[in-house]
Parts: sequence; structure tokens; C-alpha cells
Amino acid sequence: MNTVPAKAYAAHTATTPLTFTPIQRREPGPTDVEMEILFCGVCHSDIHTARSEWGPAKYPCVPGHEIVGRVTRVGANVTKFKVGDTSAVGCMVDSCRTCSSCTQGLENYCTNGATYTYNSVDKHLNTHTLGGYSSSIVVDENYVLRVPAGLDLAAAAPLLCAGVTTYSPMRHWKVGPGMKVGIIGLGGLGHMGVKFAKAFGAHVVLFTTSPKKVEDGKRLGAHEVVVSTDSAAMKQHKSTFDFILDCVSAEHDINAYLQLLKLNGTLTLVGLPEKPFMLAAFSLLGQRRSLAGSGIGSIGETQEMLDFCAQHSITPDIEMIRMDQINEAWERMIKQDVRYRFVIDMATLKG
Repeated sequence: MNTVPAKAYAAHTATTPLTFTPIQRREPGPTDVEMEILFCGVCHSDIHTARSEWGPAKYPCVPGHEIVGRVTRVGANVTKFKVGDTSAVGCMVDSCRTCSSCTQGLENYCTNGATYTYNSVDKHLNTHTLGGYSSSIVVDENYVLRVPAGLDLAAAAPLLCAGVTTYSPMRHWKVGPGMKVGIIGLGGLGHMGVKFAKAFGAHVVLFTTSPKKVEDGKRLGAHEVVVSTDSAAMKQHKSTFDFILDCVSAEHDINAYLQLLKLNGTLTLVGLPEKPFMLAAFSLLGQRRSLAGSGIGSIGETQEMLDFCAQHSITPDIEMIRMDQINEAWERMIKQDVRYRFVIDMATLKG
């Protein structure tokens, strides 16, 4: 297959900084869309993957799965996009398309394994996929999103992961008016969880370990903010929540939050703690509570989420960085020194 050159920043080992790296993209096929990448969000998954913390990475590793760009070329059979359209790519660029999940429009749960935007097998080039810390990308039109008019393009980038990861479970468990919803953790995911829960009409309670985040939680839309180390404050909310979204990837006591669910309430995990939880059966049995998980979102859900955000003027709180600031940004993310999502201005990518 013919290829075209592109520019990127890549990790070449698990311990070295990202550096400028020329890469190759495939020439667009009949159903492909080629995009110039304008902005790319920075996700903590980028760090975990590039540093081989979730298993051995494929190097060179070009991270980035929160991509907003402009269509530069389309294949002969493309019907959904034209040159000049504002477009986006999220966490996956393909799936098997034939399993029960794919045929239901739930490609993110592809039982044969979705093709992720980076560090997956690239069945076109017989190598591995390379993500959005790059000047361009080529993706099948069925895995490309349309960015609605009115959304700030830079701020829209983190919606492709942080946005849909919090939107999808709330839609699935039908969060809405009259419900009491908890959000655990005020980071890249949690701050979007607060915004969506409020937009859906729920009474929103944010849980944080940091008293310094109380006012910011309220600014973002939480009706109440509970400092989770305050046992008396936690006890006041026992058995009162319809739904809780756990956005924390650090070690924490899941049982303390399960006890806050009312009869038939659900706690859904979207954070990824390194160590397994110690789960007390009594935390679930007494009130027929449910503990669940949710992974990103389908292409259809992601498009629905983008349209919802445009309609309700919802975007993440971002800090823009240059491409050459990425290593510093990663270290700041590890220290939780970001409010609440970094976005790379890809116009600053220079060789």
C-alpha cells in the first residue's frame, strides 16, 4: 500500500521523552477520510500506554485519541464527509463490524477487539496504529465524527475520550431529573461528569479528597461537594444515591461509596485503579446495589454526545500547550497539576 509522510511526536522506549519523529500514513482508500489534525487532547491513557504501564507498548508509540481536524482528502466512495469539513477521531479507528456488539452499534465493545487509535494492530500497513500527536491521520469514514458548528475546536478535543467516557454510562443508566447522582473525583473525567449530570437535570454531588476543590466543583455545576475524608459528611449521604460515577484511578475504598447507594442504585467505574478493589459483599447485598463498569462509547454515542455538547454549550476546561511542551505536560498530569485537560495546538508541531 502506498504511504504519505507525516510529522509526529513519539515515545521510542518506556523511559525516554517523546521526540519529533517522521511517520508514514496510508494513502486514503475508497472509504477513507484524511484529516489535517488541528488539536489533540492529552489523556492519562497516553502516559500509561507509552510507558508500558498497561503492558508492553509498540514503539515508536505515537499517542493521542482526542483528535479534532479538517478533512483534506476523501476516498471515491466516501459519502459522509467532504474536503474542508471539521471532523474528529476518538479512541478507536475500526472494529470487526460483524460481532453482536458491532452489529448493535456498540463498536467499543467489539468482541473480536476494536482497533484503537494507537498501539493496536494496523491491518492496512501491517504495523501498529499511530495516534493524534501528529500532523495528519487517515481513518475509515465510519469511525470519523462530525464536529457541530458552535463548538470551540480546541475545547472539543477532550470530548472524544473524557467526554464520551462520562456521557455514555449516564445515558445507559438513564440519568435524569429527580435523580441524585454522585461523581467521585474532580479530574479530567470527573469535571465532565459533573457538567453532564447537571445538564441531564440531576442533583449532583461531587466527592473529592481535596478541600481546595470544593469551590471549583460548585463552579462546574455540583450542587453539593463532599470532602470524602470527612466521615460525618459521608454518613449523611448513606443510602441516598440513584447513581454514582467513579472517575478515580488512584487506590480508594469502593465500599465507602457503595454504601451511599439507595435500593437498586448503581455505581459505575470509569477510572482504572492499578490495584484490584477489596470488595465487601455486604456493601452490595443489603440494598440490592450494583457495581458496574463502562468503557468509552460507541461511534453513535460519541456523535450524539458532540451534538448534545453543542446544543448545551458544554466543553471541558482546558489548558492549551505547544507540541514541544508535551513532556512537561505529562509530568504535570502525573502531579495532578492541570485544570482539567491539556490540549495540544498541532500547528506548533515542527521538525
